[in-house]
Amino acid sequence: MYHNRPHVEDIRAMKKRGEKLSMLYVTTREEAAAAAAAGIHMLSIEGRFFDAAMREAAGDCFVQVGLPYGGWGSFQGRPLATAEDYLRAAFHYAAFGGDAFYCAASYDIQKVLCDNHIPVVGHIGLIPSYITWTGWGAVGKTADEAAALWRHAQMLERIGVFGAELEVVPDRVAQYLSENSALVMLGMGAGRHADAQYLFTEDVCGYGQNHKPRHGKVYRNLAPELARLQAERVAAFKEFKADVDSGGYPAAKHTVAMPEGEYDAFLRAIEA
Repeated sequence: MYHNRPHVEDIRAMKKRGEKLSMLYVTTREEAAAAAAAGIHMLSIEGRFFDAAMREAAGDCFVQVGLPYGGWGSFQGRPLATAEDYLRAAFHYAAFGGDAFYCAASYDIQKVLCDNHIPVVGHIGLIPSYITWTGWGAVGKTADEAAALWRHAQMLERIGVFGAELEVVPDRVAQYLSENSALVMLGMGAGRHADAQYLFTEDVCGYGQNHKPRHGKVYRNLAPELARLQAERVAAFKEFKADVDSGGYPAAKHTVAMPEGEYDAFLRAIEA
């Protein structure tokens, strides 16, 4: 309970003061530790990657744990479907030190989490888990779409949601939402007026294999180095296999020696 990382009230206070938050999506302990060392404010970590070791690696970063949605993942072997499922998952990850929980489920499920004093992060704009209904693309470019985003933000705020991922919406709409809602707006492709700037580590470090989003920015291109390391890893494994096949491994220096007298005594003991 007592730690140095920020609480929800600290994140809200930063919004009120106009301080900008940095946020990264990470999937490994190495990425989490690097983010903590760099002073990143917030991390987004899917539940399937989150455990006590990941929490420790994240250091003083505020961690948003992603609760799997329907076919997008599972918790303890099954998809989350009911409010009770989501509640159980949230409390499970909270025990490891999750600070807030991303939930893209229905309003009633989000409200159950909020009613149980769980900090919830919703989603506004381009929502990947709903993509079959909307297609890929920016949301909010028309007056009607922008108004729908505002109504969505108002509903999230009414049921007690703490923040929202604000994904691929026009910067002017993002500014209005950020300035007129108490929700902490975690902007991904939403312009500079969002409360936080949120990117995927794979884009920041240049090793993503998927579509490169317009809002992505590469700060280091680690792809060639990672490819080199993978090639070296494969080469080492091949050499190990060849050594095993030929009998070259293990050599005498890799084995534990036993004095002859002790071995002879062992044989006499078991023969008796």
